[in-house]
Amino acid sequence: MNFSAACVIIIYGEVIIRGKSEYDYIKNIIRRNYFMCGIVGYIGQRDCTDVLMQGLEKLEYRGYDSAGIAVFEKTGIKTVKTKGKLADMRHKLDIEGSPVGHCGIGHTRWATHGEPNDVNSHPHLSRDGKFAVVHNGIIENYIELREFLTEKGYTFTSQTDTEVVACLLDYYYSERNPLRAITETLKELKGSYALGIIFRDFPDRVYATRKESPLIVGIGENEYFIGSDIPAFLKYTKKYVLLDDNDIVCMKTDGIEYYDVHGIPEQKEISIAEWDVEQAQKCGYPHFMLKEIHEQPGIVAKTMESCCRDGVPYFENIGLTDDMLRDVKRVFIVACGTAMHAGIIARYAIEQLARVPVTVEVASEFRYMDPIVGEGDLVIVVSQSGETADTKAGLELAKERGAKTLAVVNVKYSAIARQADMYIHTLAGPEIAVASTKAYTAQISVMYLLAFRFAFARGMIGLQRMKELTAQALSAPAAIQRVIDRKNECQFIASKLVNADNLFFIGRSFDYALSLEGSLKLKEISYIHSEAYAAGELKHGTISLIEPGIPVITVATQANVLAKTISNMEEVKARGGMIIAVCRKGTVFAENSVDLTLEIDADLDDMLVPLPTVCALQLIAYYTSVLRGIDPDKPRNLAKAVTTE
Repeated sequence: MNFSAACVIIIYGEVIIRGKSEYDYIKNIIRRNYFMCGIVGYIGQRDCTDVLMQGLEKLEYRGYDSAGIAVFEKTGIKTVKTKGKLADMRHKLDIEGSPVGHCGIGHTRWATHGEPNDVNSHPHLSRDGKFAVVHNGIIENYIELREFLTEKGYTFTSQTDTEVVACLLDYYYSERNPLRAITETLKELKGSYALGIIFRDFPDRVYATRKESPLIVGIGENEYFIGSDIPAFLKYTKKYVLLDDNDIVCMKTDGIEYYDVHGIPEQKEISIAEWDVEQAQKCGYPHFMLKEIHEQPGIVAKTMESCCRDGVPYFENIGLTDDMLRDVKRVFIVACGTAMHAGIIARYAIEQLARVPVTVEVASEFRYMDPIVGEGDLVIVVSQSGETADTKAGLELAKERGAKTLAVVNVKYSAIARQADMYIHTLAGPEIAVASTKAYTAQISVMYLLAFRFAFARGMIGLQRMKELTAQALSAPAAIQRVIDRKNECQFIASKLVNADNLFFIGRSFDYALSLEGSLKLKEISYIHSEAYAAGELKHGTISLIEPGIPVITVATQANVLAKTISNMEEVKARGGMIIAVCRKGTVFAENSVDLTLEIDADLDDMLVPLPTVCALQLIAYYTSVLRGIDPDKPRNLAKAVTTE
């Protein structure tokens, strides 16, 4: 195919005219993006619409700009789709009537190419309705493909990159051979994708394929599913097959077939999911976020116990030996968002105990900063989903340069878990709320144990001290539960924040790391502008923003810096700020220096206090969101694990 140099780029609905060099630049920006739309598919004897809608409900955390389904009816493929959340889709089905059939595909969208509207919603059809396609990912060369197809007489109704896939399938479809159409289409696609496809000529089949976007096949009794994540079909089966890049699956009424990118048959291994249905349901809680906060004592306990043997951290089962830890020259921790904040906790703990230098890098910067990393370094990548594009790219770079890589992930079948030299599986279970809570506490639980073992392997602490620290860590779930039991106090503090336009979090050492996470939680689900600062930096500019009544949440749990933190609190108070102190039980402040106090009842070493303390900050954020009338599970413009390199 020959393509013109000039092009029109549509990004987030904005049309920009660019030359070829600029286009290449933009392509590099969006390359390997994982915009986490949700895909489902079904074939069997159940009501297809019901299965698809229930699956989409479990995946709505991946995007809720629009939703749609395509179902085989007797007369052909019927599509129903609409802008908005899944509730809007259900309303439309109630008005128009639900498609009746036993085979179909569905999609919930986080918008990338083209504004959220009915036309840009998935599924997308070919020009004569012969094919229907749903897509998660980015087709990098869609503009080139669109120009080529336009020259061949194809017209386009949407602004999406996905519509070119439907048209390419039509272009390559001949001799009633769907597999050939798919393999030829895949040869032309650049970028990341998970695709669900149905062909009008074959109403008893659902095809699917993936490259650098997650897609999982569910294996039921005489029925089959596809989903972007296991919860999409967990109600019906725990059996699943993980598709590798460029795999193609054909689900039929009488069985299932797997092929490679050339159409050659393959065999795939069936796995059994460890999650259960209850973990992916609200179970009486008003929101998934509150449920997931309440799950943290059990999750932290389970995760820590899985990493211990005979009362001490044990990682030799994953290949992380004491000899390896002893030889590490430097540690890099690479992650995004909340996972990066977990990395900062890890840095403090590892450096303090093991005395090895640790650098925490934002994954989106790590790859492009040309880091000095290689043999002798340990690169720890942290990701809840295990699919985060920036983090995955950082992992690949570290491996290319000869560093040892360790993944801390919540999904053991994920791309990052499979690509890393070693991985630790956090046992948080499915995290549905967009704002991460239980995944974070599971991550820092692992990091503490890793720090203990690191220090022991390098001779910085003895066996007895390692046992003492481990015993304390294993007692942390009880302290977390005590915070949850006092959630009404967190709700009261939230009531004082509801009308704030701006607020700040401050802290030192581990408290600063917690301030970063507390601030992120609050602003992403309450839409209040919030910033976190190292308390000692107030006099370097930030204090100019303090005005009467502005809330300043001060995290003050670390004894070695408490006096300094209190001084910073008094500076804020002197300028009229409202001080909310999150501190250890029994902390004494000067009279009238604090407006509100939330005490953390935890008999733990200072470095371990973040485990219960972050739970308090999560609850404050949650209740602030609810009191402002916002759905904390579905904050605007966000989706689970959305990243941009």
